Amino acid sequence: MEFTDATWFVGPRRLTVTAGTVVGNRYPANFDVLHLDAARPLAVVADGMGDGPGSTAAGRTAVEVFLRETTRETGRAGMEEPATASGPATASGPTTASGPTTASGPTTASGPTALRAAVAEVQRAVREAGRAIAGLTGCTLTAFVGDTDGSAWLVQLGDSRAYRLRDGVFELLTSDHTAAWLGLLNAWYAADSREAYRDRHRLTRFAGHPGMPEPDLINVSLRPGDRFLLCTDGVSDQIHDRRLAEALTERITVTELLAETLDHGGDDNATAVMIVVS
Repeated sequence: MEFTDATWFVGPRRLTVTAGTVVGNRYPANFDVLHLDAARPLAVVADGMGDGPGSTAAGRTAVEVFLRETTRETGRAGMEEPATASGPATASGPTTASGPTTASGPTTASGPTALRAAVAEVQRAVREAGRAIAGLTGCTLTAFVGDTDGSAWLVQLGDSRAYRLRDGVFELLTSDHTAAWLGLLNAWYAADSREAYRDRHRLTRFAGHPGMPEPDLINVSLRPGDRFLLCTDGVSDQIHDRRLAEALTERITVTELLAETLDHGGDDNATAVMIVVS
């Protein structure tokens, strides 16, 4: 397991963040990519599709380009290179993030226009990275991005997830971009049907998709006591939502949550980010 933490300030709110990733028992390597920024309120999770070189290239490219395209230096025009200690976190070495965000240094280009533009660049870059690689090159992309108005944006492409616990109510904030999700919403088949099981990992939107689909963008307020969870399907597929709700309510750690994925078989790489607002 690999872990990192950070403290951010978004408007009047203090956000305490912990994150981690684990390889699990099925794959020899970790195809999840995690970045938790030390200098600004930004967390990014990508889950590579499959276990080949295209999966590795897609996840790393998506996170690196998203960081680059959403970074701007305070008081300077144009985009700058992201200020990170050692690049995105992977199983071989996460970025260490600590200390509060300050007024100087890098800030995040947020808001729907900037975030859509950043994801469009991610799409182009992942597609380009896949030209020299046989097989599928693609990944999910889910991000938490603090805004200057004191709120935050969730960026969603694929089937990683963002949850929130607020005032005792546990909610899934994002939608899965899968054929199964569409099937359930449109009542094409039941949740426990053979068709739903078959379609659960058939992604309709992802980074590297030939159609370059846009992400979902969700603006969320930040209230004291809010607890957010971003995770790959290695967490949500192995741990039931009821248990995830209990985990946030009981305030278990990221370490304990990822250990539970191993207890449930460790059938996938698993990555989680917990954000506590005060």
